[in-house]
Amino acid sequence: MIAGVLKETSPGERRVAVVPSAFPLLAKAGVEVVIESGAGAAAGFPDGAFKDKGARIASSRSEVLEAARVLLQVRPRAGAAGAPSGGLEGMGRDHVLVGLLDPLGDPAGIQTVAARGITAFALELIPRITRAQAMDVLSSSATITGYKAVLLAASALPQMFPMLMTAGGTLAPARVFVIGAGVAGLQAIATAKRLGAVVQAYDVRPAVKEQVESLGAKFVELPLEAADAQDKGGYARAMDESFYRRQRETMLKVVAGSEVVITTAAVPGKKAPILLTSEMVDAMPPGAVVVDVAAEQGGNCELTRPGETVTRGAVSILGPVNLPSTVPQHASQLYCRNMATFLALIVAGGELKIDLADEIVRETLVTRDGEVVHPRVREALAR
Repeated sequence: MIAGVLKETSPGERRVAVVPSAFPLLAKAGVEVVIESGAGAAAGFPDGAFKDKGARIASSRSEVLEAARVLLQVRPRAGAAGAPSGGLEGMGRDHVLVGLLDPLGDPAGIQTVAARGITAFALELIPRITRAQAMDVLSSSATITGYKAVLLAASALPQMFPMLMTAGGTLAPARVFVIGAGVAGLQAIATAKRLGAVVQAYDVRPAVKEQVESLGAKFVELPLEAADAQDKGGYARAMDESFYRRQRETMLKVVAGSEVVITTAAVPGKKAPILLTSEMVDAMPPGAVVVDVAAEQGGNCELTRPGETVTRGAVSILGPVNLPSTVPQHASQLYCRNMATFLALIVAGGELKIDLADEIVRETLVTRDGEVVHPRVREALAR
């Protein structure tokens, strides 16, 4: 089986789907790799590093598409819908595409993939079961997102995070409030604590209180009922607007006492809930910073603009997008490990096997034989 790695077409995407260190794992599954020249350069992996591990370097995209059956990418869907020169150009019925396809956020894009006859696996849909932990691309990217969000906040804040006692006097520590204690939120808590901040955190799921406190942060408990706050996969459920309204009212006091607020609340396939209102931002101290890592899904702050920094009075609201791409080398390493583990599931002895009796395979397969086959994506298309 020959797997092809293409240059990423998504604007600003610097990651690469496969890194040289993964070649031994791929070889065990009977997979050879052909990679488009320069595909790993932005992530710090030159062509020579791949060649040294046995990869064939292709001079063009078309050469990869001609040689490879399985195509491995990070975000291959960019520009595909309605754009002849988009990320799917040259792909067809002979290809199996594996990557981050945003199937629930952009079901119409998946329909475009199906129309080309491509067999496609969306790694975002990997179920959160023990056997699939090594394939969990969302947790890998969220780890980097939480870490980088704190660094952005520390850079924008007009004060330092740690308490310092110096000859010139004592500097109080920054007060950080993290909203959402999933993987990104927990990494943000840990990073802010390492920098010396006083950290509080809140999540609609009471079950995460122990995890928050184990990292040295205070868990903010709001007197709100949220019995159905998470699904069977451990992801947060979307709550109704009445719940979010009461949540915002209760949270105002905590936000007002924080110099940094990092919001990470996102629900797969849905617009991010609004958790920070203009009124709450106005209550924050001068120089305060909001980092909204849910910006790509519309943002948790009603003032957020994806990819921009908005100033409201003396408060800055940052709306970063695709933070994993800003740490491309380590992000690529984590993504590749997830990808290689998944590939070993669908390729054995150099042959492709799509076993729909396997929960992981069944839940990630989104298109086959010209059709959208995933029930949740079909449901989204029917809305």
